[in-house]
Amino acid sequence: MLHFVLIGIALFAAYQWRAPADSDGSRIVVTQGVVDDLVTQHVAAKGREPSSAELNHLVESYVRDEILYREGVKLGLDRDDLVVKRRVRQKIELIAEEEASTQAPTDAELSAYLAANPARFLQPAVVTFDQVFLGEPTRGPAVVPAVSVTREALRKGADPQELGKPTLLPSRMTQTAADLVARDFGDVFAAALVKAPIGEWTGPIDSSFGSHYVRVSDRTPAAAPALAAVREQVAREWENERRQRARADAYARMRGEYEVSLEATRPTERR
Repeated sequence: MLHFVLIGIALFAAYQWRAPADSDGSRIVVTQGVVDDLVTQHVAAKGREPSSAELNHLVESYVRDEILYREGVKLGLDRDDLVVKRRVRQKIELIAEEEASTQAPTDAELSAYLAANPARFLQPAVVTFDQVFLGEPTRGPAVVPAVSVTREALRKGADPQELGKPTLLPSRMTQTAADLVARDFGDVFAAALVKAPIGEWTGPIDSSFGSHYVRVSDRTPAAAPALAAVREQVAREWENERRQRARADAYARMRGEYEVSLEATRPTERR
C-alpha cells in the first residue's frame, strides 16, 4: 500500500512539474505548440517568418494576455459579460460540431440531399435575346405609340440597334443565364423572358429602367443539374446543414439538464 502511495505522489509531482498550470494559477508554460501557433499567425499576417525580436515580442504579448486574463478571472470580470458569454457559446457550438463530425459524405448521401433540395441547386434558364429600349414604362401614356412605331420599323427591316432611346444597356445578350439578366435588367424583366415566345418581337416588358420591346431567339429552360455538375456546392451545403443539426442536437441534450424558471412576466417599464 505504501508503495502505491509513493508512486502516486511521484506521478503527481512529475505531472505538476511538466504540465502547464491551471488558468487561475501563477505558473505560465509557453509550450512549443503555443510558439508554433504564434509563428503561424505571424506568417499568415505578414507573409514571412518572424525575426528573433519579433518572436520574443509575440511570446511576451501572449504572456501578457494570459496574465491579464487570469487576473480578470480572479476579479470575476468574466461573469455576466455578454461578449465573454457569446465567445464561450461559440466554442461550445464548435466542439459540438466537431464531435459530430463524420467522414466526407458519400455520393449516395449527396444525391439524396440534392433530391431533397432541388430548388437550391436549380440551374437557371439560359436565353439569347434582342431588346429595344422604349424608355417609357408600360404604365406611361407614350408607351403605346412607342411600341407601334417600333413594331412598324422592325416589320420594314430596320436594325433593332438603331431603334428606341439611347441606353448603356446591351441591345443583345447571347446565351446568358436568367440570373445574370436579372442582375442587369431586374427580376421582372428576366421572368418575362422565360415565358416570352421564341422568335417573335413582343412587349412592352418593364425592366428596372423602363420598358422594352423584346425578341427571344433561343432559350434553354431551367433544369435540375446532375450531381457531378454541382458536387462541390452540394457538399458545402450538406456540411453546413450537418453542423447546424449538430449544434441543435447538442443544445437539446444540454437544455434537458436545466430547469428554467421565468420570474418576469413583462419588460420593466423605462422612465
